[in-house]
Amino acid sequence: MPSGLVALLDDVSLIARAAAASVDDVGVAAARAGSKAAGVVIDDAAVTPSYVTNFTPDRELPIIWAIAKGSIKNKLLLLLPGALLLSAFLPWAITPLLMIGGLFLCYEGAEKVIEKLGGEHHGETLADPIEDVAEFERQRISGAIRTDLILSAEIMAIALAEVANEPLLSRGIILALVGLVITVLVYGAVAMIVKMDDVGLHLSERRDRGSQATGRLLLLAMPRLLTVLSVVGTVAMLWVGGGIILHGTEELGLHGPAAVAHGIEHAVHEATGPLGGVLGWLSYAAVSAIVGLVLGAIVAFVLHKVLKIEVGAGH
Repeated sequence: MPSGLVALLDDVSLIARAAAASVDDVGVAAARAGSKAAGVVIDDAAVTPSYVTNFTPDRELPIIWAIAKGSIKNKLLLLLPGALLLSAFLPWAITPLLMIGGLFLCYEGAEKVIEKLGGEHHGETLADPIEDVAEFERQRISGAIRTDLILSAEIMAIALAEVANEPLLSRGIILALVGLVITVLVYGAVAMIVKMDDVGLHLSERRDRGSQATGRLLLLAMPRLLTVLSVVGTVAMLWVGGGIILHGTEELGLHGPAAVAHGIEHAVHEATGPLGGVLGWLSYAAVSAIVGLVLGAIVAFVLHKVLKIEVGAGH
């Protein structure tokens, strides 16, 4: 799943060249920035299907479309101007703000791990009966767009850090392209995921055995796919969040933590021969995820046990 997302994000280079042919390096920079944001994309795709639970099938796609439109507004009307102003007037603040976003990712990932291990659940509950379906839908869409704002801010901050040295116009084009492509990617994937069971049910009711078998396979695959997405999304949050913190501390002059992580990566690379590149990278990602889990657990403890603040893991 992650490799497919990164490969699709790499196609941003083609879109960028078509949109800004006069800027030679916009495409490459957009692909690089989009790829760095892949961890947040995975989490977004894993989380969003939950917002259409408890609705009839005919309302699923309209709700996803409404959330997608809100996501585009978040990215282009709120976050893009803010990111450009920040990079123009307060470039020194990019790394600290990115680290704050990384710490939030760590918290989200750790919160999910804690809940899976039997800890308290601080997110939304659907135990109460739904009395006004239209109002419930409005609130669900509004909540999803608010959550998207946080995830979109993380995406834009990661992308901005990757293209901070580009000219202002290039930065704006790149961030806009990354935001649009990621929005299409996430909500297109979500639409396919939430309609998979409907397609499966339709095929399972057809007469020929091939269609019935395919339909049953889709119906069986749907819950497993959501489980895999949830796990991958959690791991991605911890890996990306921890990696942002390690890189940020290094940028701010505290080289020790990143040096240890890179030392482990180098040692594994040297010890594993032909597989050294892949296993070395995986070892660094694993160290980043462990750092993310520890930091996220600390944040969760402070929020819930010390400050007594009931904040769900973003969702």
